[in-house]
Amino acid sequence: MRFLIKFSYDGTNFAGYQRQPGLRTIQGCLEEAVLKINNQIPVVITATGRTDKGVHALEQYAHLDLNVAITPYKLKRALNSNLPDDIYVMDAKEVADDYHIRQHVVQKTYQYRLNMATYNPLRRHYVYQHNYDLDVKKMQEAIVYFVGTHDFRAFVTENYLKENCIRTIQEAYITYDSYYPGELIFTFTGNGFMRYQVRNMVGLLLKVGNHKIEPLVVKEILDSKVRGKHGCRAPSCGLCLVKVELDENIK
Repeated sequence: MRFLIKFSYDGTNFAGYQRQPGLRTIQGCLEEAVLKINNQIPVVITATGRTDKGVHALEQYAHLDLNVAITPYKLKRALNSNLPDDIYVMDAKEVADDYHIRQHVVQKTYQYRLNMATYNPLRRHYVYQHNYDLDVKKMQEAIVYFVGTHDFRAFVTENYLKENCIRTIQEAYITYDSYYPGELIFTFTGNGFMRYQVRNMVGLLLKVGNHKIEPLVVKEILDSKVRGKHGCRAPSCGLCLVKVELDENIK
């Protein structure tokens, strides 16, 4: 039986999503929980993608196969009873045996949060504590250059240099949080994102906000397709996968 699960996690105390020997990961914890449900038969869980160390997810999906008969409701309860408190399964649904989650992703939305106000220790794991003002108007001017279909080679890790780095970003904008004064939200919605891409884009926008480069330089770097001297990666704590849109209605 193949199931689709919807889950969220606090990435603070994980070495990332992907299973890594000797390290605490989201995938590792999920597969350990499934092992107890599946009569100690190992199961590989496939998610829509991976998140880095310290990155959070408000909404993530994955599929998995089980050798035991179980209802989606009981699977959800069994998973949550065996998972640590920083991972939570919100829903489970039985799907066709040939269902593959990555073939059904339409778009993803990431948000990056940054605090320009006084240091907030309660938000330090979820919001980058920049703690001084940025030129938000300049950054709003610059972020527009990311919208559209581009080769984002200049904003990924070297491992992607020989791969297809063309992605489409439908929306990219910066807003103020309505509850936390001085907190900015960078929102990116696209058909896919590569490793470090969002953090590298935010890092470059911060250089614009700090008046180290002009907004047009963002376009020049994007068009260059080269990781150059202006490269700067924003800390992982501010990044969260907030929504994954699938090509079918999953409630």
